[in-house]
Order: sequence, then structure tokens, then C-alpha cells
Amino acid sequence: MAGPDNSFVPRALTEQELRSRRARNIAVGLAIGALVALFYAVTIVKLGPGILRTPL
Repeated sequence: MAGPDNSFVPRALTEQELRSRRARNIAVGLAIGALVALFYAVTIVKLGPGILRTPL
């Protein structure tokens, strides 16, 4: 919305919009977490089992 001087005037979000925003944020967070876990797992697999052995 634009005010009298053509500046942006934010409006209060409805309860439904707030719930929708929260659900979307949770979904994005879970997707990012899943990608991090996937990249970690792929890295460990590519490095092989030798990475878990400690040098003597």
C-alpha cells in the first residue's frame, strides 16, 4: 500500500498469514537442515572409512 507521499505503509498481518509464514519458515528450515545432513553424509562416504581411523 502507498501512503499520501507514495511511501510504503505496512499493514498488520492476519492470524492466518502469520501461521502461513511460520509454516513456510519451518519448511525452509527443515529443507536446509536436510541438505546439510545430505552433504555431510556424502562427504563422509566420499572420504571413505579411512577417515574414521586415527593415526597411531
